[in-house]
Amino acid sequence: MLIPIGTEYRSRGTPLANYALVALNVLVFLFTDWLGGAAGQQLKLFYALDAARPTLHQYLTYQFLHGDALHLAGNMLFLWIFGNPVCARMGSMPYTLFYLAGGVCAGVAFTATADNPLVGASGAIAAVTTAFLALFPRVHVTMLVWMFFVFTFQVPAMILIVFKIILWDNILAPSLERGAASNVAYSAHLGGYAFGFAVAMGLLGLRALPRNQFDLLALWNRWNRRLGWAPVTAPLARPVAVEEVGSRPLQTPPLTPVEEARERIAEALAQRDPEAAVREYLRLLDLDPTQVLGRAQQLEIANYLAQTRRYEPAAAAYEAFLDAYPGTADAAPVQLYVGLIYSRYLQRYDRAALHLRRALDGLQLDAQRTLAEEELRVALARLVGGSSGGPAGRDAPQD
Repeated sequence: MLIPIGTEYRSRGTPLANYALVALNVLVFLFTDWLGGAAGQQLKLFYALDAARPTLHQYLTYQFLHGDALHLAGNMLFLWIFGNPVCARMGSMPYTLFYLAGGVCAGVAFTATADNPLVGASGAIAAVTTAFLALFPRVHVTMLVWMFFVFTFQVPAMILIVFKIILWDNILAPSLERGAASNVAYSAHLGGYAFGFAVAMGLLGLRALPRNQFDLLALWNRWNRRLGWAPVTAPLARPVAVEEVGSRPLQTPPLTPVEEARERIAEALAQRDPEAAVREYLRLLDLDPTQVLGRAQQLEIANYLAQTRRYEPAAAAYEAFLDAYPGTADAAPVQLYVGLIYSRYLQRYDRAALHLRRALDGLQLDAQRTLAEEELRVALARLVGGSSGGPAGRDAPQD
């Protein structure tokens, strides 16, 4: 069994509308299936989407009904994982309208291809899932594998959503099982996926949603520039200069120094030239000390700095990684490594103790935990002895 259980993205706002949608789905299920008895079942029949004779209200009400507890649990898990970040980015009211409209579109797609009743939030959640793809394509999703043994791993959202959830689960697998009985509304899913992706990309293109350098449209524009093609939209956060001289084609404004530095870092890493990537990374920080690369790039830069014994910038790069991607599966080992750097090479025992304590909260391997505990004892002893290596080490850190 392969189950998504979280992402490395941490929302800055509180996704109240998504919390409310999850709660409403659960409350409706409790009434119709657990507490409502015969009356609850009658309401369920009335408010389900009858594809043979649909009424307008059913396109909304079917979204809050579910077949059984497992159906509800699966849908709410996906809604929680992908809906919270999308809601935080869109805002509560626009997100609620988007969610309901996605369910309506999924219902229309279903009634166009079937004649049996439909219940479930899957269509609306499908729209939310592809909106997540458009807004956070490079965010990693943590997957739980539960078979003969249990473990987790991370996969980029783009790969998971496009190839596993959409292509395999809703197109290839059903075609291989053609003729077999199924109660899965694949057409509703596909309708929701199409709606969610088209609307999210349209909102990004119109700048009706907050843009950043990691959304799918920004990635597409950077890819077009590498190939020498005209971008689909204006470069992020800069208007297009509309100017025509004679018959000369319109020109795209040049990249900012920060964008150029990020491009050079990506190219150097792609060409397996980490030294050049590190040089560009340090230049990038000179331009803007708050810059953080993508998850894999930031970790690769930090690892190379540590391997080449540039411990001060390595520690700073690791800390930037931890601040930007706190939920990543690598967080605890990275905390351990940066704690060792601060303790053994920089003699900043206050910072070492801070990171080692945090590492102990997440480390799973006994050898790593033993190493963290031993190094933490050393760091605390040095702090008590007054040899922290700097003014910040006079007081024990508070975590």
